[in-house]
Amino acid sequence: MSNYSPTTNTLEQKLDRLIAAVERLSAPLPAAPDFEQADCFVWEPEQTYLAPVESVNRVDIDLIQGVDLVRDQLVENTTRFAKGYPANNVLLWGARGMGKSSLVKASHARINAARGDEPALKLIEIHREDIDSLPALMNLIKKAPYRFILFCDDLSFDHDDTSYKSLKAALDGGVEGRSSNVIFYATSNRRHLMPRDMIENERLSAINPSEAIEEKVSLSDRFGLWLGFHKCSQDDYLAMIDGYAAHYKLPVEQEQLHREALTWSATRGHRSGRVAWQFIQDLAGRLRVHI
Repeated sequence: MSNYSPTTNTLEQKLDRLIAAVERLSAPLPAAPDFEQADCFVWEPEQTYLAPVESVNRVDIDLIQGVDLVRDQLVENTTRFAKGYPANNVLLWGARGMGKSSLVKASHARINAARGDEPALKLIEIHREDIDSLPALMNLIKKAPYRFILFCDDLSFDHDDTSYKSLKAALDGGVEGRSSNVIFYATSNRRHLMPRDMIENERLSAINPSEAIEEKVSLSDRFGLWLGFHKCSQDDYLAMIDGYAAHYKLPVEQEQLHREALTWSATRGHRSGRVAWQFIQDLAGRLRVHI
């Protein structure tokens, strides 16, 4: 005796059509990134996509002056990581315009240039406002046959910002631990990644001051290596100017070069690597020299 029922068959057909309709409406699974496209990428979380960067905005590491100690520490840490040895997450903090982000990109380029036939070290920039999407990014790259620096420039958190929790989880790695092919580098003007007045306000208003800010301040402790960048001395500033002028072969006497460079810094109210580079751009333009 047959169990066929027109009603059952119709119900199955409707379910099949419903499932097909839902599948058409659902977002397609993200394609696996093609890491052969570039050595640097920018994370775009809305599309779950790593956008390759063909031409990276960076300077040669030899042109970054006045930060010799931290430069050597960063290069050593990054070299160990690229070769598969233990290395630390790095927080580059301190005075603005002293080459923190430039040093990260320059170190990455220097190390890849020395790797020969070995797989290139990949640099992925994640924007500050996308920190809460870190878990999705980590899932995308943790099984890839490459090693990755996740880089966030100008990282800091305000009073009501809770996205720092995603960063803490990524740095610690949770139950699974942080993937061995990923390291995190960040730059910030703040050593503890939060405003000093916010720390003081929470300390004064809390029942237990030592515990009130512990969760947020402890975020910086997840970075095993702190590299401090301090204000630029006049000698360091002029060394930067001399380095740029020599590299780009600017036809100007050193006495005139120094005099104009000091005048330029005085109009800006401070000295830094960024101010030095801005002066060199202005000078090269006036001298009609391409840099």
